[in-house]
Amino acid sequence: MSNIPDDIFTEPSDFSPDTLQNLGPLRHLAGVWQSDEGVDINPKAAGPERRVFRERIQMDPIDPQTNGPQLLYGLRYHIHINTPEEAITFHDQVGYWLWEPATGLIMQTIAIPRGQVVLAGGMAAADDKCISVEAKRGDTRFGICSTTFLEEAFRTDYYRIDITFNDDGSWTYVTRIDLAVHGKTPPFNHTDTNTLRRVAPPVSNPLVSLLKTGK
Repeated sequence: MSNIPDDIFTEPSDFSPDTLQNLGPLRHLAGVWQSDEGVDINPKAAGPERRVFRERIQMDPIDPQTNGPQLLYGLRYHIHINTPEEAITFHDQVGYWLWEPATGLIMQTIAIPRGQVVLAGGMAAADDKCISVEAKRGDTRFGICSTTFLEEAFRTDYYRIDITFNDDGSWTYVTRIDLAVHGKTPPFNHTDTNTLRRVAPPVSNPLVSLLKTGK
């Protein structure tokens, strides 16, 4: 929020319960998505490695959230990635995409089961076809927090994701991660890209489902 009101406790009472209708640019992400065409460029001892991966993403609307007068609509997501040559999970990630209609603030939270969390932020208009969020190590608002090993061996200094919503309903992302690899200079530019296509439609958030069924 750009201006903090004197009353930081009173929650809004006139908001819509329907998250899908109030997600701004994030509405294009709701649903279940898949692709076998992802490309990852990651650091290895012998040099950069390029790997093709399979990706499945599920993004479900959550009920409206408030921080006092601040109102947020969002999606809870789960990303699962593996590779054609290995059955074991290549990458697993959970978190939220959030949208504040009053300001245009968008946020992505990230949690991965290797000891790292991220809160990334950016700004967008409701009808934007491209959105971006970023986080920097040490930033107390949109920052990166890692376990001791990752801080010392593969320190993440910067994270950014750029998403383009395509005319055919798919969406394409490019992520950039600046990794300070132990014993290596300069930082490694770790990138991922993929184009996802919807395989299942979005569901309603729990409150809307409750209001529809009366149960």
